[in-house]
Amino acid sequence: MDFAFTKLKSLDGPILITGHTGFKGTWLTLLLREMGIATVGLSLPAEKESLYNRMARQGSIPEEFLDINDRALTLKCVKSFAPAVVVHLAAQPIVRDSYLHPVETFSTNVLGTAHVLDACMKVKSVKAVGVVTTDKVYRNEESGIPFKETDPLGGKDPYSASKSATESVVAAWQEIAKNESGPRIVSLRAGNVIGGGDFAPDRLLPDLIRAVSLKKSLIVRNPLSTRPWQHVLDSLFGYLLAVEYSLREPSFSDFNFGPAEKSLEVREVLNVAQDFLGSRLQIQFQQDESSNNRESVQLQLDSSRARKHLGWNQCWSQKSAVLSTLKWWINLESGAASIDELCASEIRQRLGLREIHDE
Repeated sequence: MDFAFTKLKSLDGPILITGHTGFKGTWLTLLLREMGIATVGLSLPAEKESLYNRMARQGSIPEEFLDINDRALTLKCVKSFAPAVVVHLAAQPIVRDSYLHPVETFSTNVLGTAHVLDACMKVKSVKAVGVVTTDKVYRNEESGIPFKETDPLGGKDPYSASKSATESVVAAWQEIAKNESGPRIVSLRAGNVIGGGDFAPDRLLPDLIRAVSLKKSLIVRNPLSTRPWQHVLDSLFGYLLAVEYSLREPSFSDFNFGPAEKSLEVREVLNVAQDFLGSRLQIQFQQDESSNNRESVQLQLDSSRARKHLGWNQCWSQKSAVLSTLKWWINLESGAASIDELCASEIRQRLGLREIHDE
C-alpha cells in the first residue's frame, strides 16, 4: 500500500479546511505545510487563547472568516478557493455547551454541514470531502463494547444527537454525489483528541493545564468515565489517509480512528498526570448533579477497518499521548522551546514514525 499521499500531493487545487482556526484545524494546517500541500481555510475568528492565536497564524494561509450557517457566503467562499479536497472540521464541539445552546449546536453541526456539502457539489474542482464527526455518534447502551462503523447511530445529548444527525446529512449527500457524479465523501470518527495547544473549556487536559498554571485544584466530575484518548496528529494522519483512500476507488465511506488498547478511565489519565507533575497537580473529586446521565460513561472505538484498509496505526499510546501533551505545555511555559518548535518537532516525529512503521 502506498503511504506517500501521492493523490493528495498531486491535487489540482488546495485542500480547504473548514474550522482551520480551531485546535485540530491549526494542527492540520501545520501538518499539511510540512507535507508540502497547499492549504486554504474557512472559519469563524479564532478564540483568544487558541493555538491559532498563540502562533500568530492569521494570514499564514489564504483564509476567510465566516459562519457556515450562512449558505450563500459558504458557497461563495468555496467557489473562490476552488479546492480539490475539503476537510470539514467546523463544528460546535462542547457537550456541556450543547445543553446551553441546543438550537445553535444543531444549526452549526447539521445545517452547517449541509451548506458545506451543498457548496462542494456545486464547485466542480472538489474531488473529495472528509467530514469529521465524533466517536459519540453511536447509540450508546454503556456496554463498553468497541463501536464499529456498522453499529447503529444515535445520541441522547444535544451534541451527540447533532453529530448523529450530521451523519445522516453525510449519508444523504453521499447518495446525491453518486447520482450526480459529485465528489467522494467520507465520514471520519475519532475519539477524544488531545495534544499541545488545546485550551478549550470542559476538556480534561486543558482544564488540568489551567489548574496547574493557576496553582488551583482541578475539579473532576466523572473519574470512572472512559474515553478513547488519542494524540491529535494520529487522528489527523488518519483523516488524510481516508481522504487519499477515497480518491483511489474506495470501498468504504466511513472510518473510526481510536487507540488499539482499551480506553482509559479519567482517573487513569489523572494518575499518569500525577506521576509526571507530582505535587503541582491538586485534584478534587466532585459529583456534578447537573451532568448525571448527560454524557456517555463508556466509549471505545473499533478501528480495525482503518488499520486494515488504510494501514493506519497510532504512534502515541494513550499514556504517551497524555505525557506528550503535558510535556508540550511544560516546555512551552519554561521557555525550553518555542511553540513553533514544539509543533514542528511532533509533526516530524509523526511523519517519521509513519515511515518506520511502514518498513
